[in-house]
Amino acid sequence: MKFIEIKSAKAHNLKNISLKIPRDKLTVITGLSGSGKSSLAFDTIYAEGQRRYVESLSTYARQFLSVMDKADIESIEGLSPSISIQQKSTSHNPRSTVGTITEVHDYLRLLFARVGIPKCPDHGLELDAKPVVSMVADTIKKEIGNKISVYSPIIMDGKGEHIELLGQLMAEGFSKVRVDNEIYMINKVPLLEKNKKHNISVLVDQLLIDDSKDCKQRLTESIETAIRFSNGSVDIAGNENEYRLSNRHSCPKCNYSVQELEPKIFSFNNPSGACEECDGLGVKAYFDEDKIIKYKNLSVAQGCIEPWNTPYYQSKLIGLFAVLGEDINTSWNNLKTKTKETILWGMAKEITFEDLVDKKKKTEKFEGVIPSLQKQYDRTDSFFIKEKINTYVSEKTCNSCGGQRLNDVARNVFVDGMSLPEISNLKIKDALDIIENMSLIGNKSEIAEKISREIILRLSFLLDVGLDYLNLSRGANTLSGGEAQRIRLASQIGSGLVGVIYVLDEPSIGLHQRDNIKLIKTLAKLRDLGNTVIVVEHDEEMIRAADHVIDLGPGAGIHGGEIVAEGTIEDICNSKRSITAEYLKGEKLIELKEKERKDSNNSILISGATTNNLNEVNVDIPLNKIVAVTGVSGSGKSSLINHTLIPGINSKLNNSKLPEKTKFSKLIGEENIDKLISIDQSPIGKTPRSNPATYTGLFTHIRDIFANTSESRARGYKPGRFSFNVEGGRCENCRGEGWVKVEMHFLPDMYVECDVCKGKRFRDDTLEIKFKDKNIHEILEMTVEEAMSFFKSIPQVLKKLSTLKEVGLSYVKLGQAANTLSGGEAQRVKLSKELSKRDTGNTLYVLDEPTTGLHFYDIQMLMDVLNKLVNKGNSVIVIEHNLDVIKLADWIIDLGPEGGDGGGYLVAEGDPKTIKKSKKSYTGKMLKIN
Repeated sequence: MKFIEIKSAKAHNLKNISLKIPRDKLTVITGLSGSGKSSLAFDTIYAEGQRRYVESLSTYARQFLSVMDKADIESIEGLSPSISIQQKSTSHNPRSTVGTITEVHDYLRLLFARVGIPKCPDHGLELDAKPVVSMVADTIKKEIGNKISVYSPIIMDGKGEHIELLGQLMAEGFSKVRVDNEIYMINKVPLLEKNKKHNISVLVDQLLIDDSKDCKQRLTESIETAIRFSNGSVDIAGNENEYRLSNRHSCPKCNYSVQELEPKIFSFNNPSGACEECDGLGVKAYFDEDKIIKYKNLSVAQGCIEPWNTPYYQSKLIGLFAVLGEDINTSWNNLKTKTKETILWGMAKEITFEDLVDKKKKTEKFEGVIPSLQKQYDRTDSFFIKEKINTYVSEKTCNSCGGQRLNDVARNVFVDGMSLPEISNLKIKDALDIIENMSLIGNKSEIAEKISREIILRLSFLLDVGLDYLNLSRGANTLSGGEAQRIRLASQIGSGLVGVIYVLDEPSIGLHQRDNIKLIKTLAKLRDLGNTVIVVEHDEEMIRAADHVIDLGPGAGIHGGEIVAEGTIEDICNSKRSITAEYLKGEKLIELKEKERKDSNNSILISGATTNNLNEVNVDIPLNKIVAVTGVSGSGKSSLINHTLIPGINSKLNNSKLPEKTKFSKLIGEENIDKLISIDQSPIGKTPRSNPATYTGLFTHIRDIFANTSESRARGYKPGRFSFNVEGGRCENCRGEGWVKVEMHFLPDMYVECDVCKGKRFRDDTLEIKFKDKNIHEILEMTVEEAMSFFKSIPQVLKKLSTLKEVGLSYVKLGQAANTLSGGEAQRVKLSKELSKRDTGNTLYVLDEPTTGLHFYDIQMLMDVLNKLVNKGNSVIVIEHNLDVIKLADWIIDLGPEGGDGGGYLVAEGDPKTIKKSKKSYTGKMLKIN
């Protein structure tokens, strides 16, 4: 078939739409936020393609794969297996890296196992794996004229009594053994301690070394016997010293040796290769005093110990200070070092205190804040308690491996003079250069060639999608959604699959306009392999490059779900219903109509910033303006703003310690702002219980409204009755989730609608309480727009709903689970929460790529909101690639010129006109073109 033919698609807000999508073409689905793009691309096409493929597999195979629900459609034809590449699929596993995701690390492990040269970590000498003939020759040369003893080291640091082993050695005809450096007749060895480590070597032979043929033959037989019993090693005890020889890799100067090199030795996810200190994570977690004691200018009595701000713990602290003879009203900064250590780590001495809760006197050992937190963490099963305790935890680089994750053996194997961690820490473009120009001799060159070819192929694909600035050791949990998606895209091209439907979610996110053409070429390459590529996208360049465009709308939520226009880019532009067409043709422009900037010379100055790849950056950030921080991917934007400016200001405002990675020489001007609000794209919650209503505080007002109805008062219901997070009014069968997990054993676990509450989360008697004929479940099912009409007479509710609408979220349901919101939607919910608070002016708002997931129309709404904030005297910093936003900024700070090591410099700063004139600025060049 030449088309994917869909009839009557009704997923979510799709309004019974039917359409044909050409196969083996690049199709872009566009439209306003909430118009139904994801419903069509992911919940219809991908879901049905994946479901049909999985259902074709055996029952045994299906147990390892998640089975998706049948798409809400009448029919769909022309489908093939589908692969989804989404932003939300970013790995949070601390063991995943760019190298492991792309399989480059797997091929590097193979390369190092096959052609790597191990070295002694102490002497830097190559570890030779000697054949027996070499061992014999070396021993004769070294010990001629001496009497030597030949030992076979059988047990090295092995616990146990080893009775059975000693019996076997006696049966083999041996008479003497050396146990823990003492020589015994085998039948006279004392009983060994079972739980103590022991070293046991059996004496194979004693002989005088000369250059005769008989000596050579006898020594050969003795060494072969020793090697056979010890699995490769022999100890030679001469007149002056003892040394170990091995047919495995061993150091000629010391006893250091390694086993035969295998790929698993180079894996930090395998005990054979992982650093024993950090278990292959590269970092060690610890309780951070600066997070536990945030406000060190306060005293213990004033509550400076954040996790112990409860009556019970305050009682204990009063008792402790009485024992120590210290004043509890002394600020933390002025307490004795010994007192601080006692508070944090505890002491053996008992204290007596009166519990402020039950008014009883108690005597017990003072445990200390950190041991108490550790005990709570170890004992609790509560996700929320663990999350709270984790807020007091920081990470530091592992002292043993230096953050390289691997053990001594793996770190000291070299290929062409470089270790695996050294190659992994290079930028991808530099790693590619090293692998391409590797110089090996003999059969090692032949072995390496095939493996290198696979590595080069995968690294080249990463370059093609604009990720040259990343390194292979970069943790997957530190990648942005766009970076993670492009890595998966590169991996898919490397897989060489044909006849697949690829569904992508805004792959251009986080990509500078300069690199857009690379991405478009990569998608075209995927298409030309014989695949159907379907992309949800708002980027104008991507839309224009598509073979086929589907524009959904005309509005969002209940006002969307229709096909407004479909066809080539020319067909879209000829449509009279399409808002997208109006922007593509230039009939509508994103612009700011009312700029009312207060005259202000205030600014925040950062000097000598060297965080991550920043190179002594000095920048003056003007306040009371919209400031855009721009530059290619990896140029240092996040390093400057998220990892230098924000922690720097917070450190000064909160009188707290700077994070270890934040580095600058001077920060001036923080006194010109009252507070700093950073709004990123991290989820507003990790469970279905979190939603826009709970996050913005809207649900508190709604619960109060229900608790104040006459029926609630008559029944004695309080606001907590209408919460699905606590017992009382929620359905206990599903614990307020609305669904329950069913274990299927040979099939994947299924999540089915709770048969008690029918997915409504609350008990029947709770749902009997109604406000204006709606129960609490029906309220949560309303969209923001519907709720505004419903609550129009209640100002405190309407205010919060209005801010949600103002940021373009009128289509979102109040109770929509947080884990189903996109990164862009989560960011706008956070912005809405801040906008609903009382505005004091002089607030600095920092937003990281706020246009993610936004249509031209939605960007206009967002810019209107940001403009209003600045008009009221606030300041806004946006990290952004979108040219429509950049050209409307009052001031631009452009970093680069390239990414990674080629970036970290201030390329240009000034208003958009100034940036356009810069010859070094890629952003300036793109502004000129557009």
